Amino acid sequence: MAQRIRGWMRGMARRTRSDRGMTTSEYAVGTIAACAFAAVLYKVVTSAPVMTALQSLLKDALDAKF
Repeated sequence: MAQRIRGWMRGMARRTRSDRGMTTSEYAVGTIAACAFAAVLYKVVTSAPVMTALQSLLKDALDAKF
């Protein structure tokens, strides 16, 4: 009797933990979010103020006196 109950409980646990069909949509949403983040980051990095700051930072680093 106890063995049948354990078997039933294992079956219920398997059915409730099943996430078939969700992984594809999760990957799709994650990919879209990563692409959107990359697009925003590209726009920020290539903007004029950020480019000026990066160029200034690199110039100061290269002109450093040791």
